[in-house]
Amino acid sequence: MVEKSDRAPLLDWEEIPTPDPNQAAPPPPREEEDAPAEKSSQPAGRTPTATAAGVGWSSSSSNSSSSNDSVSGNTAATITCSPTGRVTAVVASGDGSPGRPRTEHCGHGWDRPAPLGTDRNVLFPGLSVRDQWEEKDQIVAVFVVTFDTRSGNMVEWFLPHDINLDGVEFKSMASGSHRITNDFIYFRKGCYFGLACFANMPVESELERGARMKSVGILSPSYTLLYRYMHFLENQVRHQLQCPGQYSPLEAFYEDKKAVLPPKGNGLVTACPTWSVTTINRCMHPEMKITHPAGCMSQFIQFFGEQIMVLWKFALLRKRILIFSPPPVGVVCYRVYCCCCLANVSLPGIGVTVPELRPFFYINIADITALETELSYVACTTEKIFEEKKELYDVYIDNQNVKTHRSHLQPLLRLNAADKEKYRKLSEQRQMLLYSQEVDGDCTSNEEDLFILFFMELNNRIFQTLSEVAGSSDPTLTAEHVRAMGLDPQGDHSFLVDLLEVYGIDVTLVIDNLCCS
Repeated sequence: MVEKSDRAPLLDWEEIPTPDPNQAAPPPPREEEDAPAEKSSQPAGRTPTATAAGVGWSSSSSNSSSSNDSVSGNTAATITCSPTGRVTAVVASGDGSPGRPRTEHCGHGWDRPAPLGTDRNVLFPGLSVRDQWEEKDQIVAVFVVTFDTRSGNMVEWFLPHDINLDGVEFKSMASGSHRITNDFIYFRKGCYFGLACFANMPVESELERGARMKSVGILSPSYTLLYRYMHFLENQVRHQLQCPGQYSPLEAFYEDKKAVLPPKGNGLVTACPTWSVTTINRCMHPEMKITHPAGCMSQFIQFFGEQIMVLWKFALLRKRILIFSPPPVGVVCYRVYCCCCLANVSLPGIGVTVPELRPFFYINIADITALETELSYVACTTEKIFEEKKELYDVYIDNQNVKTHRSHLQPLLRLNAADKEKYRKLSEQRQMLLYSQEVDGDCTSNEEDLFILFFMELNNRIFQTLSEVAGSSDPTLTAEHVRAMGLDPQGDHSFLVDLLEVYGIDVTLVIDNLCCS
């Protein structure tokens, strides 16, 4: 569940400045370390010109990029200490249809960054490519959802008035939420991503049946910056419970942060420019506000243990992965994100024909129609009925139990010796990192970077080997090749067969008299 802030209500809004792309930045501090600094609702170096009363955030008419530059280096974790220097870029981009953004993992063969000096499509006339890459606040809607004892979930208030919010009342208040006191939810609404904070307050009212439940949320073309507003939404939902109908702080917030999108759609860049390693690091993995001090990646590893090697294979094969969990659902949304991070690849040209592994975050029965057409996704739900709808998913996760009804995927559920060895190495690296942080005070890297780099390097090694074999005069993949990729020649045979088919790699697989191509 969401940890409650120790600050006064409505004074909890902080905008985390965008880091300077030319300056290496320290990793994000642990949440318990943030507590003393969070007493001020104004970031250092920011001069407010207009402050919404009782909100604690400011609207400034100064240039946002210069403001960001003045306080750069406070939030982005860098990974410049990678032994290989290989990184991947996660950028928000269009998928070919106007107004439909997506999160891109550059290197999968989706929208590759063009070499420097080549022409790029200009999304914002009058801005340089560097300026266009700076992620801007792009809030396209703010809303309040309430539970009515007669009508059920309903949208109580929203801005702007011309936006379609059909279904948001169910996405922002998960099924079963009446049993918990608070939660946060990431979700998708059409071409947008949303973040909502839910709270449940007991009241002495027969009309409300003893409980008042509301959610306050926002929509944006990208989920990578939604974490900035977590505390604000938490405070606003408590405010709405205590003082229903007072929307002026939300109105002021929307006026300050509303998106100015280009005519053709989503306002997101199509490639991640490669001016500096720090810039690439910024888009390598989205920073999401973690409610647990240890961070979502380390919690993900601890929760699934060796099973993450099974999830890694399904993610790399672009399977439809559905995670079931009762509320609270916020931490499960982070598991969705972590699953997507397992499939990062930074080699050019890999995955040209494979579908994108799309993070849907929280879904409910209203999303069934949308899921029917998805080739690859990761999502979570609190509705057990999805387990029966096997045509909608390939992999179903209930707690730590990973299962599939697809017979050809059954062998992937079994851990082999190579899987256990990879997990041992990951655990060993984590322990070494924790030791260096504790003994040497090393703050140059963190568990989140280690996790992502571990699987990215693993994926790179696999695809590098496959590419070299496919381009050789004898495109035969032998047991020695498989072992060099960190795989088990026997235990990973079916995984390799599926991998070659999904990515369209033309090699002949020969392992102990088993031959297929």
